[in-house]
Amino acid sequence: MTDKLYVLGAAGAVAIAVYSYFLRRRKSNLPLPPGPRKLPIIGNLLDMPPTFEWLTYMEWSKKYNSDVLHLNVAGTSIVILSSAEAANELLEKRATNYSDRFVYLFIADLPMVNELMGWKFALAFMKHDDHWRAHRRMFHEVFNQVAAKQFHPKERAACNEFLYDVLCRPDHDLLDHLRHMAAKIIMDIAYGITIKPTNDPYVSLANEAVDGLVYALIPGRFLVDNIPLLKYVPAWVPGAGFQRQAAYWGALAKDMLEKPFAEAVSIINGGKPTHSFIRDGLQIASKDPERKEYLETVVKNTAGAMYTAGTGTTVSALGTLVLAMLSNPEALKKAQEEIDRVVGPDRLPDWDDEPNLPYVVACIKESMRWHNVTPIAIPHYLNVEDEYKGYRLPANSIILPNTWAILHDENVYPDPYSFKPERYLLPNGQLNPDGPAGPEAVFGFGRRICPGRHMGLSSVFITGSSLLATFDISKAVDANGSIIEPKYDFFAGLIVTPLSFKCSLKPRSEKAVALIKASVNKD
Repeated sequence: MTDKLYVLGAAGAVAIAVYSYFLRRRKSNLPLPPGPRKLPIIGNLLDMPPTFEWLTYMEWSKKYNSDVLHLNVAGTSIVILSSAEAANELLEKRATNYSDRFVYLFIADLPMVNELMGWKFALAFMKHDDHWRAHRRMFHEVFNQVAAKQFHPKERAACNEFLYDVLCRPDHDLLDHLRHMAAKIIMDIAYGITIKPTNDPYVSLANEAVDGLVYALIPGRFLVDNIPLLKYVPAWVPGAGFQRQAAYWGALAKDMLEKPFAEAVSIINGGKPTHSFIRDGLQIASKDPERKEYLETVVKNTAGAMYTAGTGTTVSALGTLVLAMLSNPEALKKAQEEIDRVVGPDRLPDWDDEPNLPYVVACIKESMRWHNVTPIAIPHYLNVEDEYKGYRLPANSIILPNTWAILHDENVYPDPYSFKPERYLLPNGQLNPDGPAGPEAVFGFGRRICPGRHMGLSSVFITGSSLLATFDISKAVDANGSIIEPKYDFFAGLIVTPLSFKCSLKPRSEKAVALIKASVNKD
């Protein structure tokens, strides 16, 4: 108890100093946005929900009848946006002032993740400056909407192997199949590394590192994120377990960054490299001798961030699509009828089929809206005081876009908790160009929108449509023939992924079996 009081006492002193700093700042006469009542010094620290915080924030938005909320967490100003209108006005139209990630005054930026765990290399967490622009430019040169198509063969190969794995091991955890496929895509595209069928060391390392990151990124999980000076508390001090945890996760992050990059360089130097981001990026770097060393670091950092952003989102989106089909068999039937009509039984769906598969596309859009991959977007930062709807938005505020609330706004999506692909369709069955935006919000907002979204959506479409084309998806049954209701439970992190669930995946026909085997050259 004494040890905890020591740490809390130190935290309280820091909180008072930070709180006083905010009080001394010049403010306008406008009121702050509404929110829960703030206590002296600690503000709303005790109100912060421990998990599924997007649901709490959404309830607060309804309670206070406002799409913008304000919290003060031990001196840290937090603004929560709960509508597409607010996100568009502030993060898109006023992007100049809202595009940073530098969250905590001059003290620290995302201290647990960036300072203590060493994730400064990740594009998503960088300050909005020339260093960030260099990484963004490198990523965009290789993965813009046109250039990303050059990696379709790798995505196709991984998809085909996924289908074959499901065919051979239909009772194996579907999410494990999806994780392996997503890892294969990213490791091949980013590094030119072909992963092992099971227990690949690079995949195991990256998964463990990303698990730590996803956990640590949730606002409020670690007190050091609200009182940044705690990062200087030594690890041996009782109550400073976050320091020891950060050291462990930080070592994993460093290995995840360095080891596959070294292997990719070795493959390139071996004379027979496959097409990869590392290969293309190093070629770009070699054309600028004065900045070659710096650009090589940019390439390494960007590749490391790709696994972080790409695997979890792909697994979440496809796992949720399967859950949607389990709970909506009529939608599954309609999607399969469309694929049969457009694609036929003699081949797998291809990207060229996408414009002619509006219902399939609508199912994918709706599954990503129904249960968001990222219900809370990675925080933005407001670097100057601003005004919105008669409210004062303080400078140095964390801006939290509540993607869950945005995509479950009943004014935009009537009956928002029901799965309805028809939301995106015209009466004639074609996609409605003026319909709701769909899942785009899960990729972020403004200048910080995910640069890998084109590749991510590409993988989800080709894998989702191919799975629907070749397998019937239904609820599993136990030994007594009783239906096993799937669990609609999700892991609550920055990326929200379905927890393991039972389902039945059976080939739709012998022709589908032959097609899958032929796609991977199996007899």
